[in-house]
Amino acid sequence: MPDVKDIIALMEERLSEDEKALVLRASAFAQEKHEGHERNSGEPYYIHLFETARELAELGMGPNTVAAGFLHDCIEDAKVTPKELEKEFGAEILFLVEGVSKLGKLKYQGAERHAESLRRLFVATSQDIRVLMIKLMDRLHNMRTLEHVRPDKRVRIAKETLEIYAPIVDRLNMGRLKRELEDLSFKWVDPRTYEEMQAIIKERGFDQETKLTTLMSAVNDDLKKNGVTNYRTTFRIKGAYSLCKKLERKENDLDRIHDILAIRIIVPSVADCYHALGVVHGLYRPRPGKIKDFIAFPKPNGYRSLHTTVITEEVGLVEIQIRTEEMHREAQFGIASHFAYKSIGSKKSTEHVRSNRVWYEYLIPSLFSRKPTALEETASVDFSLITPSWIKDIGQSHNDASSETDQFLEGLRSDFFNFRVFVFTPKGDVIDLPIDSSPIDFAYAIHSDIGDHLSAAKVNGKLASFDSKLKNGDIVEIETKPSCQPTQKWLDYVKTSLARRHIANFIQKQHAEQMR
Repeated sequence: MPDVKDIIALMEERLSEDEKALVLRASAFAQEKHEGHERNSGEPYYIHLFETARELAELGMGPNTVAAGFLHDCIEDAKVTPKELEKEFGAEILFLVEGVSKLGKLKYQGAERHAESLRRLFVATSQDIRVLMIKLMDRLHNMRTLEHVRPDKRVRIAKETLEIYAPIVDRLNMGRLKRELEDLSFKWVDPRTYEEMQAIIKERGFDQETKLTTLMSAVNDDLKKNGVTNYRTTFRIKGAYSLCKKLERKENDLDRIHDILAIRIIVPSVADCYHALGVVHGLYRPRPGKIKDFIAFPKPNGYRSLHTTVITEEVGLVEIQIRTEEMHREAQFGIASHFAYKSIGSKKSTEHVRSNRVWYEYLIPSLFSRKPTALEETASVDFSLITPSWIKDIGQSHNDASSETDQFLEGLRSDFFNFRVFVFTPKGDVIDLPIDSSPIDFAYAIHSDIGDHLSAAKVNGKLASFDSKLKNGDIVEIETKPSCQPTQKWLDYVKTSLARRHIANFIQKQHAEQMR
């Protein structure tokens, strides 16, 4: 049986004695209540609870969340009453456990149940993102043991993971978890293509490892010669599902994919990132058009790094990624990488928020859009209680069970489970939109009245047609006139369900008035 002391060791530095005791009590309670319960593999059920809690601890989650990880199935599977759980562990842990329990009651079978399950997921998460963190770690361990589930159920679970949970994780910038969930799902959803991708990765990736080591040695020598210190280099090989999706976007032309192998240079500061980029370009010729600055313009999920594709003698074209340790942790753990910063009032966390303002404005816009309450001024703010605005938007806008199932699912696919772009207002405010969005989508994202009276749009200072596709970093200026109004044709140009809904409603009202 696994030892809870291993989890305590992961959290040791940030735990008080009382918090340590809480985690130990939760482990003992879970072990007692699930005594005799077994998984499909024949293993004691407690192992699943332990692994869920351990993953939460590795993410840097707090003691209440880790305790809830141990307890997340006790109401549903061990017949523990909410009253008993609250008496033993308090209202906060009960809230987290009930949040996860409610998500487990509906299975993803049929469109109606599928939509209702998703509604519950986002409504629960919009109230407290820790519910989602527990659910994700629960799902991760379930995926790691999926071979023990009967085949039909196995494929269903793998599909919902690939279509729902992996995209959510991607939006939270949890790169390490995203890759594992995608590849664990992919091998059950499409085994043949999975094996084809693995063969390509072996040929273009692992078999190149010796040559890549030689290349990294040359990079290391040049960095040292040019005064870059306290850095480290590593490399990564692209995941099977990620490679498959990129091949689809590149019309199955493998020669157009240059990041199966990627070297990572991890340095102390942002200034060092740009210094290291110059050193790399001095050593290897960069491929034109393949230099991407995700530090100045982060990806919509908050990902930051410098990317360049260079031409080398050792392995041909190879992508090099340059980032700080903080950026690397953000890329691996996403939103969870910030949970350790418990108090906005502390000097360390204040500097952290200030230096990552773009990320935090995207993640927690309320920090910058309002004054703190009297309570917040005197108390620390727990980042684990703060939920990204896009999750709140889904939870609030789709909390109406009477809304059309197809409309709800299509809205999620187009608005939230798609590639995203960052565009800017003339004042520098960031607007987050699905890829290929138009100026009409941008206008409605700002306010419905602006969309309803849109008369003209400028993109990067030049007049743009309403069917223009916005790109990452575009600056968009909207002009309005009271006499202007939406037309049926606008529906052909928009990508967001928000814009589509407002346009359709406006046209419907206009038609009703004309019929009177």
